[in-house]
Amino acid sequence: MPADAKPNDVTATPPTTARDPATEAAQPPAVAAPGVGPVPGSRPRRRWPLWAALVAAVLTLSGGIPAVLRAGGLSDGEVGEPATAASPTENPTTIAARQVAERISAQLDEQAAALLSGDRSGFLGIADPAARGDLRQRFAALRALRVTRWEARPSGLPTTAGKAGEWRLAVEFQYCFMVPDCRPSPLIVETRWRDGAEPRLLAFGRSKTAPSIGDRANGQPGSLPWEVSELATKTGKRTIVAAPPAYRHRLPGLLKRAEAAARVADEYAVTGVTPDRYRIFYAGPKEWKRWYGGDRPEWSAGYAINVGGGHYEVVLAPDSFDYGPGLDEVLRHELAHAATLPEKRDYSDGSTWWLVEGLAELAAVDGQPVARYAGLSDTRRLVKGDWDGKLDTIAPGEDTSDKAVTGSYGIAYLAARYFLDRFGAERLLAFAKVVLHDRRIPRQTSEEIFDETWASLHKECVAYIRSAVR
Repeated sequence: MPADAKPNDVTATPPTTARDPATEAAQPPAVAAPGVGPVPGSRPRRRWPLWAALVAAVLTLSGGIPAVLRAGGLSDGEVGEPATAASPTENPTTIAARQVAERISAQLDEQAAALLSGDRSGFLGIADPAARGDLRQRFAALRALRVTRWEARPSGLPTTAGKAGEWRLAVEFQYCFMVPDCRPSPLIVETRWRDGAEPRLLAFGRSKTAPSIGDRANGQPGSLPWEVSELATKTGKRTIVAAPPAYRHRLPGLLKRAEAAARVADEYAVTGVTPDRYRIFYAGPKEWKRWYGGDRPEWSAGYAINVGGGHYEVVLAPDSFDYGPGLDEVLRHELAHAATLPEKRDYSDGSTWWLVEGLAELAAVDGQPVARYAGLSDTRRLVKGDWDGKLDTIAPGEDTSDKAVTGSYGIAYLAARYFLDRFGAERLLAFAKVVLHDRRIPRQTSEEIFDETWASLHKECVAYIRSAVR
């Protein structure tokens, strides 16, 4: 389901029902997907839906600007605004804090350079020995994910930590994986330092769910996989897949399926620009409860979550491999969210849930006939039961029953299918762009794109849905 289903743009996959092999089909700040259809004894499928350890930025705070490190060296200081020179009457405590921030920035700069060059000793070197165990895990995970850009700057001034010579400092990190010149994802974490000519890192916090980062509309989704877990990875032309080492054996097969799903999802890029890489994480039971804050709906088999910078990451539930071919549907659904959803987390208030999930379901089924849609029976039950005939009221809640969730996804699928069959993919995607990215309501855009009023189109669409489930 879309971001509005969870506070951090998570879209999840709907519940599954007992699978009938004859009708089985292939399959946004975060989006959920519906169930894969009949799967004996399995849960619903999809849903959508940062830590940043040590990093690269020299903050020349004696009046200076934060300098930024990339894989090749210093950038033009694009992160942050120039600091003003200290006033002659500035509080001595503020002056001291600025000087501490400058020294810490130099340490973060050295650490970022070490991370990008693969120098683990240098990465750990700025930290107190007691803090190095956690940093080893983060270094290994970030290198496994092919980190290509790592930047850091103090977010505000440090404050005293209660002990003489110790300071707390919020640090903003920005990073890229695989692609050096990607739009970086931001993350703010709390750190603690012991001051000196070369400050020592005493503690490095984990990111926590937060509604915003500075003046950005995007928030933080909670602890990222690479902050809290060891990871093994495989990379392809369009995707990178990762899992805890215990599930390393699943990565080759997952990569092959992810690459196939990415080819379908690329066709749904509503802006014409596809994601630089699709990032897919397979979670074990422990990781499912920890990554991105945990706490996903019971019926979810996967989700896509907004991590900022225009990037969505996909997480697969521990039992997703039990779905057999249904896993391909989950992947197509979730990757379609990454291709269709905007950077802003407030793209939907629930009234456009049908469009978000309808597009993802179109990708999931990948051209199969409506009659073979796996959730058709649950959709029929909902349409002939409690549905009020309005597209903007079908978004399920976390307590919605599995069958009702599947039915809601089915209605969304049939609605999107109506527009696809009648107007074609080009106009459907243009409609999705203005509604989801440009935040224009359907009645403001339907005549411009479809040459008909929204009231007329909505009526015809609902009639099509009712006819499809007779």
